[in-house]
Amino acid sequence: MGTLWFNGSIYTMVKENDQVEAVFTEKGVIVDTGSLDHLKNEHAGNISREIDLKGQTMLPGLVDSHLHLVGHGERLLRLDLSLMDSRESIMESLKEKCSKTPAGKWIVAEGWNENEWPRPELILRDELDAISADHPIVLKRICRHALVVNSRALLEADIKEDIKEPSGGVICRYPDGRLNGLFKESQAQNLILDSLPGIDQEYIENALTEAIEDAYKLGLTGGHTEDLHYYNGFMPTYQAFKSVIEDREMAFRANLLVHHEAFEEMLAAGGGYQKGTRYIKFDSMKIFTDGSLGGRTALLSEPYVDQKNTNGVAIFTENELQEWVEKARAAGMPIAVHAIGDLAFEYVLNAIEALPPKKGQRDRLIHAQIVRPELLERAAKLPVIFDIQPGFVPSDFPWVEEKVPADLLESSYAWRTYLNLGIICAGGSDAPIEPLNPILGIHAAVTRMKINSEDRTVYGLSERLSVFEAFALYTKGSAAAIGQEKRRGVINKGYDADFTVFNLDVFAVAPDDLLKAEAVMTVIDDKIMYDKN
Repeated sequence: MGTLWFNGSIYTMVKENDQVEAVFTEKGVIVDTGSLDHLKNEHAGNISREIDLKGQTMLPGLVDSHLHLVGHGERLLRLDLSLMDSRESIMESLKEKCSKTPAGKWIVAEGWNENEWPRPELILRDELDAISADHPIVLKRICRHALVVNSRALLEADIKEDIKEPSGGVICRYPDGRLNGLFKESQAQNLILDSLPGIDQEYIENALTEAIEDAYKLGLTGGHTEDLHYYNGFMPTYQAFKSVIEDREMAFRANLLVHHEAFEEMLAAGGGYQKGTRYIKFDSMKIFTDGSLGGRTALLSEPYVDQKNTNGVAIFTENELQEWVEKARAAGMPIAVHAIGDLAFEYVLNAIEALPPKKGQRDRLIHAQIVRPELLERAAKLPVIFDIQPGFVPSDFPWVEEKVPADLLESSYAWRTYLNLGIICAGGSDAPIEPLNPILGIHAAVTRMKINSEDRTVYGLSERLSVFEAFALYTKGSAAAIGQEKRRGVINKGYDADFTVFNLDVFAVAPDDLLKAEAVMTVIDDKIMYDKN
C-alpha cells in the first residue's frame, strides 16, 4: 500500500520548470508520477494514504553536501558566538557564562569571527585570564581552524611554555615569547581538544539528536558529514550515529566522510566505501591539505596581502598527500579533499592525475574557493566534483579582498564558471561554520549579496546562479557527489521517496523573497519526519 501526494507545485528538478500534478510512492520509492486522475486510476485499491499539499511546493529532498553533524549539534548545545558582532559582546557573554558555571568546569564557545567586528583584534590568553582563572575557556573560531584558550585551559591540557610546534599546526605567541593561547589547525588544536571532558556516548548522541531535529525543520533529508575522528575515535561516533538514526528511527541519510586518521579503524571494523546501514553509508576518505582564509592558513601560491611573511600552511607535503591517496585507492575509495587555497588545490589535482579513482567513481574537492584558471581547465578533464559552500561568498566578502591577492580572486568563488566548464557542483553549508539552513546558501548562490544589510554590493555579478541551478546544488549535485544520481536528486520513477515541502513557490518569487521560504514538511524514505502543520 502506498501514498498519493497531490495539490501542490511539484517540481521534479529533472529539468527547469518541469512539474507533475501528483506522485505515488510505496515502500520508500517513487512508483509513479503524472496527473492526479491517472495515478488514482492506475493505483486504485493500492492507495492507503493521501497527502494534500494544500498548494505548497514539493521538491526532491534537499541534502547538505558538506557539514559536521555532531559539530552542528554541539553548537546548538553550547554558547554560540557567531551572531556576536564585537569582541566586547563576546567578553560580556563569557563573563555571564562563567558566573553561572561552577569553578573548574570547562567553558566551550563556538563561532567567533573577528572579521565581523568593528576592531578585528583577537581575544587572546590574557583577556580570557581576566575573565576567569577558575574555568578552562576554549573559544573556537567560526572556521574551526583556530581556537584560543586561557591559562587554566593550558594547565588542564598540560601545555608548557616551551612546547614545540607540531608539523602542520601553528602555536602562536606574544612578542615576548609567551604562548598567547591561539592554536591553529587540528595538529595544534588537538593538544587542547584532547583534554576536553564529557565526550562520551551520551554527549555525542545528544548532539546528533539536536542536529538532526534541526535539519528536519530546515527541510534537509540528508547530509554528507565528517565527524568520525573527533569524538573518541571512529567506533564511538559510528555507534552514536547508528543509535540515533537506526535504533531510535530518526531517519536521516547520513554519508560519513572518513577522516584519514579514522580510515584504518573503519577498515578494521569491516567498513568500506558505500557500506553501512540503511541510512548510514561510509563515503570518501577525507583529507585536509590546508587551513582557512580567516586564519591565513589556506595554502596560496602567493603571500597573503596583509601578512607578506606567509602563504598559508601545507598540512601534508605532496608526497605525504599522495601516500594517503594511494591508501584510499587500495581500499577502493574516492577521496574528498579540503582545499581552499589555490596551491593546495594544485597539490590535489597532481595527486588525482597521478592516482585516478576507480572507474565510475568521482573524487571531491571540498570548498574549491581560490582557484587559478589553468587549474580549472585541468579539473574539468578529471572525474571530480566541486563541493562548494555558496554561503562563503556573503561571509568572506569584503574582508577576503584584504587578504588574498587580487589576481587570485579573479577566478575564485566562481560558481557560474565551474558549471560552464561542465564541472558538477554540490552545495553544502559547512555547518557549524556557517548556518545549516540551505535557503541561505541558495540565496547566496543566486544573489551573491549579504542579507539584512543596507550594503547591496554584489560580489561577483557574473558568477550568480539561477534559482534552478542553486537548488540543483542541494539535490542533483549532492546525489552525484555520492554516486547516487540514479536514485536521488530528482522526483522520478524508481527514485527514493525523499521530499522537501516549502510554504511558497521558490521558483516564482523574487530572489530576496527566497528568504521567506520555510520548510513545512520533510519526508525521508516515504516517512514524514517533520510536519510544521
